[in-house]
Amino acid sequence: MDQPITTIKLQNELDVVLAYKRAMQLSEFSGLPVASQTKFATAVSEICRNVLEHVGEGTIRFSMLESRGIMLLEAFVTDRGRGIPNIQTLLDRQYTPPASGKGQGIYSSRKLVDYFSLDSDFDKGTRVRLQKRIPANHPPINKAIIQGWADYFNHESEISPYAEIKRQNMQLIELMEQLRVRTIEAEYQLREIQHLNQELQTSNQEVNALLQEREIKNQQLEKVNKTLDEFAHTVTHDLKAPLQNIKGLADAITDFMEDGSIDEAQAVMPMIQLQLKRMDHLITDVLAYSLTGRQQIQKKPVSVGKLVYNVVTSLTVPEGISIYIPDNLPVLEAEEIYLQQIFSNLLSNAVKYHDLPSGSIWVRAFERNNFWEFVVEDDGPGIPAGDQEKIFELFETTSDVNHADSTGIGLAIVRKIMEEKGGRVWVRSEDRGTAMHFTWPLEPDSVRQVSDHLV
Repeated sequence: MDQPITTIKLQNELDVVLAYKRAMQLSEFSGLPVASQTKFATAVSEICRNVLEHVGEGTIRFSMLESRGIMLLEAFVTDRGRGIPNIQTLLDRQYTPPASGKGQGIYSSRKLVDYFSLDSDFDKGTRVRLQKRIPANHPPINKAIIQGWADYFNHESEISPYAEIKRQNMQLIELMEQLRVRTIEAEYQLREIQHLNQELQTSNQEVNALLQEREIKNQQLEKVNKTLDEFAHTVTHDLKAPLQNIKGLADAITDFMEDGSIDEAQAVMPMIQLQLKRMDHLITDVLAYSLTGRQQIQKKPVSVGKLVYNVVTSLTVPEGISIYIPDNLPVLEAEEIYLQQIFSNLLSNAVKYHDLPSGSIWVRAFERNNFWEFVVEDDGPGIPAGDQEKIFELFETTSDVNHADSTGIGLAIVRKIMEEKGGRVWVRSEDRGTAMHFTWPLEPDSVRQVSDHLV
């Protein structure tokens, strides 16, 4: 059992007197002999006075304890001073107080009680326990009786006005202590809420990051889908020319067979085989392009002159159209499929859109500081100024030329390749004639010249 009875705030001498009075009353209620009552009250008075003298204020709490069948009346005195530096000396049994009497209170109080303990820390103050053992023949004492003593002190009718104020102050102090505890609990709960808010913010950030990542993935997927769509159109467009040539040659063989011209039919067969070989080569390159991706296509030495010549021979060129291939076309370390697509589209357009029975097409090349500029120029009808940007859009054609086999994909393919390579493609056309320009990045030590060709 450890049941508090009453607490007094020590602030001046009247508080010491009140503590002495409460010690006497409780000693009497507990059945202590008169001599023991005086000893206990005197010890309490001495310790309380030390608190006022050396610290200025403190607290004393009276309680009834029970340990191993023995009941004890306890006075617990505390302060928040700087502590006692020579505590071991003061508690030494051989201690002799100096002439000034300093330290006499602790020394004397220790001898007046049955149990005495003193703890002192620089940052926690001093705590003194004074305990008096209750005799075996004490009057009835239990929790209800002890609570009656506490109620008596709280409602003592003859208590002085000062004691009443003290009682009210003590009640306020208890309320403030409860408020302090609740404030600590509220601060702890607030910290927990802040911690949960931080975790929630972190979770929100992670969710936002996932949403952003999903948005990026969706954009990438849309780009891939668009690229696949464009790729399908590219394959269809680039395979159309050799298929048309094969169809024309097959029709010619049919006519020769109907006329019984076996020799003429056999002469056409190597031409069909050549077209099939070129078509197989194109399909193989396009398949590699689709599997490896544009940034991973293997580069190799490409003779631009030979490549242009092969492109021209794969086209159906009217007899009146001449295509000039100069001798200054380089050998580049490049992706062959790119150059083949570019020249195939530009040359086929120059032939397809020429409006006269006879005409000329020129392929030119100019070495610049860090790139090659290629030009495919014709003396055809030209391109109106209002269409010169539109022709590079997917499925767009010129407004004044209409061909059944014009899909509006070829120049879009060229521009797409230029975007991948970091080059440019543009058109120059005034009145008659069209010049299609494009640039190709120049790599050091990767350029050689080859011979001229005239087709």
